[in-house]
Amino acid sequence: MARAKLPRSPSEGKTGPGGVPAGASAPEEPHGLSPLLPARGGGSVGSDVGQRLHVEDFSLDSSLSQVQVEFYVNENTFKERLKLFFIKNQRSSLRIRLFNFSLKLLTCLLYIVRVLLDDPGLGIGCWGCPKQKYTFNESSSEINWAPILWVERKMALWAIQVIVAIISFLETMLLIYLSYKGNIWEQMFRVSFVLEMINTLPFITTIFWAPLRNLFIPVFLNCWLAKHALENMINDFHRAILRTQSAMFNQVLILFCTLLCLLFTGTCGIQHLERAGENLSLLTSFYFCIVTFSTVGYGDVTPKIWPSQLLVVIMICVALVVLPLQFEELVYLWMERQKSGGNYSRHRAQTERHVVLCVSSLKIDLLMDFLNEFYAHPRLQDYYVVILCPTEMDIQVRRVLQIPLWSQRVIYLQGSALKDQDLMRAKMDNGEACFILSSRNEVDRTAADHQTILRAWAVKDFAPNCPLYVQILKPENKFHVKFADHVVCEEECKYAMLALNCICPATSTLITLLVHTSRGQEGQESPEQWQRMYGRCSGNEVYHVRMGDSKFFREYQGKSFTYAAFHAHKKYGVCLIGLKREENKSILLNPGPRHTLAASDTCFYINITKEENSAFIFKQEEKQRRGLVGPGQGPSRLPMHSIIASVGTVAMDLQHTECRPPQGSGASKLALPTENGSGSRRPSIAPVLELADSSALLPCDLLSDQSEDEMMPSDDEGLSVVEYVKGYPPNSPYIGSSPTLCHLLPVKAPFCCLRLDKGCEHNSYEDAKAYGFKNKLIIVSAETAGNGLYNFIVPLRAYYRSRKELNPIVLLLDNKPDRHFLEAICCFPMVYYMEGSVDNLDSLLQCGIIYADNLVVVDKESTMSAEEDYMADAKTIVNVQTMFRLFPSLSITTELTHPSNMRFMQFRAKDSYSLALSKLEKRERENGSNLAFMFRLPFAAGRVFSISMLDTLLYQSFVKDYMISITRLLLGLDTTPGSGYLCAMKITEDDLWIGSYGRLFQKLCSSSAEIPIGIYRTECHVFSTSESQISVNMEECEDARDLKGPWGARAGAGGGGGGGSTHGRHSAGGDPAEHALLRRKSLQWARRLSRKSPRPAGKAAAEWISQQRLSLYRRSERQELSELVKNRMKHLGLPTTGYDEMNDHQNTLSYVLINPPPDTRLEPNDIVYLIRSDPLAHVASSSQSRKSSCSNKLASCNPETRDETQL
Repeated sequence: MARAKLPRSPSEGKTGPGGVPAGASAPEEPHGLSPLLPARGGGSVGSDVGQRLHVEDFSLDSSLSQVQVEFYVNENTFKERLKLFFIKNQRSSLRIRLFNFSLKLLTCLLYIVRVLLDDPGLGIGCWGCPKQKYTFNESSSEINWAPILWVERKMALWAIQVIVAIISFLETMLLIYLSYKGNIWEQMFRVSFVLEMINTLPFITTIFWAPLRNLFIPVFLNCWLAKHALENMINDFHRAILRTQSAMFNQVLILFCTLLCLLFTGTCGIQHLERAGENLSLLTSFYFCIVTFSTVGYGDVTPKIWPSQLLVVIMICVALVVLPLQFEELVYLWMERQKSGGNYSRHRAQTERHVVLCVSSLKIDLLMDFLNEFYAHPRLQDYYVVILCPTEMDIQVRRVLQIPLWSQRVIYLQGSALKDQDLMRAKMDNGEACFILSSRNEVDRTAADHQTILRAWAVKDFAPNCPLYVQILKPENKFHVKFADHVVCEEECKYAMLALNCICPATSTLITLLVHTSRGQEGQESPEQWQRMYGRCSGNEVYHVRMGDSKFFREYQGKSFTYAAFHAHKKYGVCLIGLKREENKSILLNPGPRHTLAASDTCFYINITKEENSAFIFKQEEKQRRGLVGPGQGPSRLPMHSIIASVGTVAMDLQHTECRPPQGSGASKLALPTENGSGSRRPSIAPVLELADSSALLPCDLLSDQSEDEMMPSDDEGLSVVEYVKGYPPNSPYIGSSPTLCHLLPVKAPFCCLRLDKGCEHNSYEDAKAYGFKNKLIIVSAETAGNGLYNFIVPLRAYYRSRKELNPIVLLLDNKPDRHFLEAICCFPMVYYMEGSVDNLDSLLQCGIIYADNLVVVDKESTMSAEEDYMADAKTIVNVQTMFRLFPSLSITTELTHPSNMRFMQFRAKDSYSLALSKLEKRERENGSNLAFMFRLPFAAGRVFSISMLDTLLYQSFVKDYMISITRLLLGLDTTPGSGYLCAMKITEDDLWIGSYGRLFQKLCSSSAEIPIGIYRTECHVFSTSESQISVNMEECEDARDLKGPWGARAGAGGGGGGGSTHGRHSAGGDPAEHALLRRKSLQWARRLSRKSPRPAGKAAAEWISQQRLSLYRRSERQELSELVKNRMKHLGLPTTGYDEMNDHQNTLSYVLINPPPDTRLEPNDIVYLIRSDPLAHVASSSQSRKSSCSNKLASCNPETRDETQL
């Protein structure tokens, strides 16, 4: 009997201070009180002594000794003890039911033995009566009931059956007594009780009346009792081992037992009744039942008498009623199992490796992104993916999971991560990892984060050793899941990436390509060169290797980081970007030339494939000479290294060339006389030193440059320069933000001064023009001022950015920001906000869009509630398309919810080139590419971005646990001391003397210790079938002399452009009659054009006239848009001098080349991505040496380009 005893006090039997027993508490304590109650504490010393003496007197009485009291969990009665053993206790109840099941099977087996030993031909009669032989007569209709009533039963067999019947009867009566609840008739009329009485009471009766020992008793009906016992036994078994029972297994078992019982009952019943007929054997009866129930019906065996015929009819009716119900239940459970998924067996979990994916709702895009990225790694091919989702699987997901490629490796379970039963079904404790993803399509993202946090807590509580990979949406919720192994905060990464897009064009594309797994084979069959090069370079990813084990970097042990980076790129084509010391867990990007490499360092590099999958082919290659080689000039560029792709391996030709920089005046056409010599040729590129030399090192220390900028303002700035200080922002909007050294205001700005469009007592400015900003604006359009927006400001105000490069930031918010957000941003210089919407032209004009270089449109949460998922981006796309038409010179970066919608950005319906790109995307998707959308022009140029593209960052962390850290360092979210940062520089016409990317690599490493990682290239491209552009080109050619102002300015600004980094600006006149004048001149141009050219006749003439009308319509449409904008500006009281409606970059395409080969030629307007070393690492260098070092860099860049290095 289970019972609980109160434990004794730990100090029982011991005396406390003064000899007082620890169990005694107070003199007024009653005797029956538990000794576990706490002793009452005394007040003063005197009262304590008195109390102690009183307790001693109390303890001297031996009759007051403590009594141990036993408390019973259950009622301590005989019935309750029996009920506990037979019913309540799962294990003992399971044993009882197993015994009962075996007993019923034994009775059925004894019945079969009796049938086989019984022969009606030897005689029929009662026990001890004379036997009568019986012969069946088919012609007679009378039935002899004697063969049916009496059977031959041996004495030993009867004794065994009687013993079994007595045991069954006693057990049944005991269970009836234990389960009695006040209604005896309910117990007696149960089917199981009736069958027990039919099969046991006659046997017990034969003990007292011997002639009835040969009486027929339908013992074969015990098969139904065995079926009932088996069901109860299965339920007790599942309860005993604390596992969720499988309803599907139970139902299949019930169906199988029902069929078996029907067959057994029919076989035994027909065999017995036919004793009065043809006397069928047991096997013949079984054959007849199988043929009948299977609806075959051969007719070779048939019942001859009406009782057996009646039994067949009854059995068929029962089968027609019972079996369909059983099948219906089975089909229902099968359908429910298809929805819920079933279980992942523990045997599979212990022998196979699997990961668990927990999501709120599973969409087909999220599923395919996860599967394609997860199984892109060769070592993950044997893993299984178990999806745990509370919602029912939709049709698209079901179809995908039925594909043989995924059906064998992906298991869908419908359940909640907050239920231990569902986590047990997914075998979470045996999982290799658990990915918990947030539902970004929810309108309330905070609620989605709360669900993610609870899931993470539940998984950590159930399986504390399972690695957690958590995706969170809001940065303020990140600290709740800091215990997870890897956490990606969506809004942090999103805003930091969008901020870098404004100063390093297409950073979003660069990061997206780096975190995607690609073969580098995309676009290789395209006829266009840029697509082949772009697709090939997109295969570059970040890998790691221990330096002592690396063939790439082992030879540079003890050399400087910059020296190893340059020579590894020159020799192997790999780009070394960072490392991690063995004793330090922090990753350092470009730690600088003062960092010497050790064998225990972990190197991080960018390459097409990892070193382990590379084969090295050493060969001596003859130097190639290209271009014009004059007397005394060497080769015009570095020897080319070729990368030959093979199956799973990249073979690289390695040149046995020493890094000997050209010396003297005749070494190369780039190695020109020194600065002291005569002539106008530039100096040669200095060698990269093996070890850092403080006297020869030429760091670009931005601290000194910035201090000079702040100490010595330029003439045009005058004396109204606001002094900025460097420090850490005093107010962080959320817990867990990384501290970053930034440019700050010496005194916090009042909240009223942060409002751009309204003056206050401190200033009277009401528009962006009045502020007189020197740099172009960066405008951010968002719905609310979330805490993630703070991460947009920090990278743009980081300490390593020169004060002259700081762009004013204007936040265009639909809703008014709260005081907490304003408190966080009021310490930053030139940060303003304004209430308005991106779909309101007045709001855009008031926030100074005509003075902006970059407009960032952030996806709005309120659009997530669209009935059709992919329509969530509809409003954003149309608004951006409108701004693209109104302000064609503006670089607009748009965030979309769905990556597939980026094809609608800057949509051109009749552009054959866009249609060709669409076909290319479909072809790449059919080839299994994970980056089918990469050739879309807005994505390649960095104009569009979807946060779902960064989901792969979390998936890749399962194989590359350093990817999140490296990405956060590149985005400026984390600032590790000694680690570099991402920036960009522009190649101008004066910089083309360098020639190739490899020589640029050497120049940057030797002069400023910067590591280039890629190129953002912009090319002129003619979209030939665009009617509007055809008409404009014709206008420019035929009537350029008549059109002045903005129409004439278009000829000089249409073809070039920096592809999103620099755009020329031209002032447009504010004459009210300008629109009418232009329209009159355009009509005069059309009449002259019609007079000059011969008029075709007939149908061709009509087509020609319609084309000319279309040209005029296109031109008038641009004029109308221009007039609309100017009228609104005049209505708002804004000057129209900054608006230029014709300056656009629609005839250019831009793309990103990650780690291009060293022989890649530089082109004008190329923007090079750099990882610049930490300026604080060069504080020891004198400012004078830095001044002299800057003279060896490239010529000055375009002043409008932000964050550019001058070589």
